[in-house]
Amino acid sequence: MTEAPLIDKRAVRRSFDRAAVTYDAAAVLQQEVCTRSLDRLQFIKLEPRRLLDAGCGTGNAWPGLMSRFPGAEMLALDLAPAMLRQAQRRMPWHRRWLGRVPAAVCGDLEHLPLAAGSVDLAWSNLALQWVNDLPSAFRELKRVLAPGGLLLFTTFGPDTLKELRAAQPDSGAGGFNRYTDMHDIGDMLVAAGFADPVIDMEPFTLTYDDVRSVMRDLKAIGAHSAAADRPAALTGKAWLAAVERNYEAFRRDGRLPATFEVIYGHAWCPQPRTGPGGRPVIEIRSV
Repeated sequence: MTEAPLIDKRAVRRSFDRAAVTYDAAAVLQQEVCTRSLDRLQFIKLEPRRLLDAGCGTGNAWPGLMSRFPGAEMLALDLAPAMLRQAQRRMPWHRRWLGRVPAAVCGDLEHLPLAAGSVDLAWSNLALQWVNDLPSAFRELKRVLAPGGLLLFTTFGPDTLKELRAAQPDSGAGGFNRYTDMHDIGDMLVAAGFADPVIDMEPFTLTYDDVRSVMRDLKAIGAHSAAADRPAALTGKAWLAAVERNYEAFRRDGRLPATFEVIYGHAWCPQPRTGPGGRPVIEIRSV
């Protein structure tokens, strides 16, 4: 099996910095997934004192999170400083004037600049696909969660952009990010120390007039490939012409599809199994 290419984090930061002002207009799918993920919070009993938006982008989750948890302190983390600035500019003027905006933290999901046990809810919408070591990112999220805290996230699965990958003239050329299967994600959560993981998947299909429109949207949201070993040929005119020809095999009813496999997940940071004196905690349940 071909190993996933390493992601160049500096390239990711530059890409999302450039996309900060165009992101919201093109991020139709990201906003829809965010809305559906926020809806899931109504079924979860949790009142966090502090929550983390991990990979916040332009802050499209902030209104929903603030409405759901009005008393919680909110931290917003992103790898791209321009995304954080754009998110803060989007906040209503009265919140900015009162200083009631999330605290912005520029950082990496694989190396969170936060203290252990410092948040009660870690929320992440379509950001985890940009890490190189997903198990490491889960361990970091587990580290910063307090006992009884919740991780709720979305990410992309392996069928994402399957048409665009299949249309490459050389399937061995690499250059496209690869995504983790939902069953493997569940195993990773357990290995990281989370309890009671719940994972499910939902497919989305966007349609376009042509391949260049697909690529324009990906560029507008900063989501083109950031593989460290991306071949220079993947930006050439001959490569693009070949992709356009090959992609036509997928055209249906005059439109070209772009598939996105969205994975939803949540898991809990378990309570400690020992008491203050180091004695084991024995759970007693009534029959």
